[in-house]
Amino acid sequence: MTARAWRLMSVPVAAALAMGAGGCGASEGDDKTVTVLAAASLTESFTTLARAYEKVHPGTHVEVSFAASSTIVTQLSHDAPADVVALADTEAPKKLPKDLAEGKAWTPFATNRLEIVTPRGNPAHVTGLADLAKVDTVLCAKEVPCGRAAHKALTKAKVAPHIVSYEKDVKATLAKVVAADAEAALVYATDASSARSKVSGVEVPTASNVTTTLPITAWSDTADAKGFAQFVRSDEGRRVLQGNGFGLPG
Repeated sequence: MTARAWRLMSVPVAAALAMGAGGCGASEGDDKTVTVLAAASLTESFTTLARAYEKVHPGTHVEVSFAASSTIVTQLSHDAPADVVALADTEAPKKLPKDLAEGKAWTPFATNRLEIVTPRGNPAHVTGLADLAKVDTVLCAKEVPCGRAAHKALTKAKVAPHIVSYEKDVKATLAKVVAADAEAALVYATDASSARSKVSGVEVPTASNVTTTLPITAWSDTADAKGFAQFVRSDEGRRVLQGNGFGLPG
């Protein structure tokens, strides 16, 4: 097995299937697949947007693979196929190799903020960031955007949390609280909202909170790559994003 083939084994199944679909053009007629790599926090929004784009572009299938932004950067560095890439903060694209990043125009399309989540009913009676020093707390890994944002917020609040684990992305962090394996976690407000029936939320004051800006780019030069990236920033895209709790860049 070549080194390139071995590296591509790390690409998520969805992305690998999309690559395979792209190679079957002769038997699939005019059907096209747009491969999108998106940050985990965009799961609900981009699932909705993918189906909406397909409805107005018959014959086009949008295949979205979700992961931590740091994972996506690694995948791209190892030749993962992609048409569109959307990451969770503006620091993530800076981690790409210069030769890959060259010529890529990253456009802000949404913003996010942090929120504390606890198991439903808030059994540990968490009221703010200071309480994270006293309860079993889960954070996103330090190298991913939600981890960077959490570190900044805790530093501003001068809180040293009692951390029981770091998780690979915001969804994995949230899952620890949903399963009651932790008493609290610091996640994006959008993820707290998506799990509202399973967790309780505690607001982070503006003075200590962190706002992240999410960028998107058409990674390939196809019309549908440019089209989907533009669709995300359209009025319909903005409505979907806001409906899932995201803010909009100024």
